[in-house]
This record gives sequence, C-alpha cells and structure tokens, in this order.
Amino acid sequence: MKILIARMNHETNTFSPVATPLAAFGRNGPSYGEDAFNENEGMQTAMAAFIDAAAREHAAIVTPISASANPSGPVQASAYDAISDAIVAAATGCDAVMLDLHGAMVAENSNDGEGDLLERVRAALPNAPIAVALDLHGNVTQKMIDNADVIVSFKTYPHVDMYETGAHAARLIFDLIHGKAKPVIAWRQPPLLAHTLRSATAEGAMKRAVEAARAAEADGMLAVSVLSGFSLADIASPCISVVVVANGERAQAEAVAERIARQIWREREDFVYRSEPLAESVAQAAALAQGADKPVLLLDHGDNCMSGGTCDTMDLLEEALRQKLEGVVSGPLCDPQAVAALMAAGVGSKVTVTIGNKVTSRAVTPKPPVAVTGVVRALTDGEYVISGPTYTGQRAFMGRAAVLDTGTVKLVMTERTHEPWDLGVFESVGIDPRRARFLLLKSRMYCRPVFVPIAAALVECDSRGVTSSDYGLFRFKHMKRPVFPLDTQTEWALTN
Repeated sequence: MKILIARMNHETNTFSPVATPLAAFGRNGPSYGEDAFNENEGMQTAMAAFIDAAAREHAAIVTPISASANPSGPVQASAYDAISDAIVAAATGCDAVMLDLHGAMVAENSNDGEGDLLERVRAALPNAPIAVALDLHGNVTQKMIDNADVIVSFKTYPHVDMYETGAHAARLIFDLIHGKAKPVIAWRQPPLLAHTLRSATAEGAMKRAVEAARAAEADGMLAVSVLSGFSLADIASPCISVVVVANGERAQAEAVAERIARQIWREREDFVYRSEPLAESVAQAAALAQGADKPVLLLDHGDNCMSGGTCDTMDLLEEALRQKLEGVVSGPLCDPQAVAALMAAGVGSKVTVTIGNKVTSRAVTPKPPVAVTGVVRALTDGEYVISGPTYTGQRAFMGRAAVLDTGTVKLVMTERTHEPWDLGVFESVGIDPRRARFLLLKSRMYCRPVFVPIAAALVECDSRGVTSSDYGLFRFKHMKRPVFPLDTQTEWALTN
C-alpha cells in the first residue's frame, strides 16, 4: 500500500488581526517531505500515530507536508493554496489517505478550509478511503462529512489525546481496507455556540457529553466524537457537533448522534460562560493571595493566542497595577518593538518603553500603548523544549524574548504570540514562576496542567481582547440565525 499522510492545523478567529501567512505554519513555514515525516515521528500528534500505524502495515508512506500554526486571523489565500496543493499533488497513486486536520480553518479564499481540501482529495482519489483526525474545537461541515470515510476528534480539553485520536482513526481505516468494518457516518449540529471555557472535558455538560460518547463506543459504535466547535469564526455554523461512525448500520449511527445531540441541547445553558467584570476578578485574586504560599493564577482568556489573541492587550495588567498588586510575573506579552528596544539597550540597562495595545482589531476599541520603566533582566532566543503533558518533547519558539523588571512586575515580552504551555516560558528567561505572588498568563486552558499544580488558586479574567467570552463585542455577519445564546428563544427540531 501507498498511504498519503499529512498535517494541516489552524484554528481561525475571523475577528483576529493577527496575520496568517505561510511562514506562520511552523518556525518559518511548513515542513515538507522527509522533514514533515521527521517532525512528527515519535511526537504526540495525530500525524505521528498515522505514521506508526502505516509502518506496522509495511506501507509506503508519503508525507508531503506538515503545517501547523497558532490560531490567528484568516489564512492568507496563497498559504492555503500552497498547503492544499501540496497534499492534493501527492495523492496520485495513493491507496489511502490519513489527514491530521484541525477542523476550524477559514482562509481568505475558503470559509471551509478542511471541507474544500477533502473535496479536492476525494476528487483526486475517488475510491481511496480517507481518515481524518480533528481537534475537539473543529467546526464540522457537510463537505467534511461527505468526503471522509472516518472522522474522529479529540476527547480531551486541554488536549492530551492527539496521538490516541490519530491511532483510533488509523485503526478504523485499516479495518475498512482489510474488510473488517464498513464505516458509515452520522452527524448532528444543534444551533449552539459553545463557549470555549465551557468545553473543558473534566466538568459540566461537556464532560457528560464526552462520557455519553465513550459509552456509545463501548456499546458498539466505531467512534463517537463531540466537537464543541470554535465560535469566534464568522461562518455559517461554528456550532457544537456530534459525529458518529458506525459499522455498516446507518440507522444506529443516526440514533446515537440524535440521542447525544438531544442531551447537549437540553443542557445548552451549561455551555454558556458569563464573565465577571475585570475589576472584580482582580480583586478576587488579591483576596485569594492573602496568606497564600503559592502564586495566584490570573488567566487572561480575553487575549489568548490559542484562540487568535494578539497577546498585547493590556487590560489585565493595567487593572492589576491599579489595584496595586505586587510580586507580579506577566506574560508572554507579544511586542516585537519593545523586544527590539530591550535588545538594543542590553541586560542591566534601565529603560522606558511603551508596551502593548499595538495590534488593533475592528472587533474591539483600540487603546494607547502603556509606558513602563524598568531594568532589563534577561535577553534570550526564546526557545525551549516543552516538558508536557501537551506536545511533550516539541521545541517551542517564542521569537526573541526579553524580561523587563519594573520592581512590581516582571514582564516577559516576546516577538511572537505564544501559549504558556510550560514552565519553560519563564524558566528559559531566568524566572522561577513558583516564586511569584501573582502569575498573569495570557491563556485560557492549555496552561492549566502545568501551572495549576504550582498555584494556590486560579481566577479567570476576561479582558476586552479578540478572544473575549463576551459575544456582544463581535459582529457576526455570516452566521445562520437564530443561534443560542445570541438568540435566547432559539428552537431546534432534531431530525430522524
């Protein structure tokens, strides 16, 4: 067998002003051919699982591209075409296809990045089985359903089962190839915008939905996925989905999808997150720090790069300073201009720079940068290795990084937006985050497996950035209405 294996990952926030050129996919663009293979082999990606499964089958493996970028604005048309063209061009002569996709890509020339790609792959290989691994936050579309034989998504958020998801999808596609299974797919999509902070799989309605999916798999379904969707995409239906793969029994697949979708719709209020005013959140953090011997985490989920944030919104830091919090470590703040100024000044220099609020969006009211004075404590290349549990062993690139110490706050500034996956974000620039009194992290969820164990408490803070949980900040033009919770009287009649 000759098997095509590729990776195309991007979660698109159509309100984000952060550009997504081809260079954003990887350190300086995607990896191709042998480099794409080597980048994933032994890692915890779905593509790595595909490679391992194909190797066990003694298949010839074709890896045209591995392209993964942090969430940001719409993918530039030339970048989307380059990635898609590389995958489609490699399809000739292949007997099967396994794709590691996100599921929520929007490009300048495609509102359905994954669906349009799958349609092209299917046209190139009309008789080859196609398996797809998706992120839990994928926005499922009809084109995706129509052009894949197997779809499996992550069941964890924070995501720690990327490899397992790929292994699951690969197992099913090889069962199809060897005549052991006949996958059929059913799909339901209630008109429900699930807040990302209500898609954590360890609690609430999302936990119960995933438990129902696992129970259905234990009861005979080949795969059951609950995808919360990514609602900051102004497309027709960035809504929650249930995707069921059954073994030849479409009626069974439809029944399971319907049952779990009904459960989700009944509990729709539990998928809605309502933020407290920022001042109240900071005051709560100050109270929690009294007598604590560990840092209090303040998570700035309104400016979270893993949902397309600019990482330069200053709302939370300004409020922390207004309330006179001390012992603060904050970051990573993306400000290439400030980093360049600190690099030019050198370690030990006392400087005044303006930081943040430099990347503006039509979705939020722009504010001026903030002037700060401090001593440059560290300058680095901004690279470190992630210790896990997410993307364990992968090298992280923040761009050049600098630390400015104002006496009250130690600011970690970087040239690139970056999720605090790991203590290495701070340790790589000489800061021990355990010694902070307050940790202001531009994060929503991925920091939690690493930072919650070293913290006394956690407070969620909603700054007015482009990843805010306040849907009222955003002007949706293309979304089908009515949709809950934008339209509170939304009704949904499930199909058979």
